[in-house]
Amino acid sequence: MADPHPTTGDLYKAKAILEDEVVAAVDVFMRDPTVSMFRFNDGHSLDVAAAVKAHPWAKATVANQEATEHLRRAAVRTAILLARPEKA
Repeated sequence: MADPHPTTGDLYKAKAILEDEVVAAVDVFMRDPTVSMFRFNDGHSLDVAAAVKAHPWAKATVANQEATEHLRRAAVRTAILLARPEKA
């Protein structure tokens, strides 16, 4: 039986969520770290700010003034891929 609450990463592996969408979710957070909802084309939604806040490494990396842009983006991407979006 398939997981009724897959991670974004699971949906990405299944090609339900595309690379461009993950990049767009990261971009949205990088522009506005308070963004509450991001909707993927397959109908799943994710509170990106909550996903980053819930992931200790991502939260610390985003807050670290010495972290590079590349590292911050990688941390946000990791938090997004490990989060469990909701199906609308």
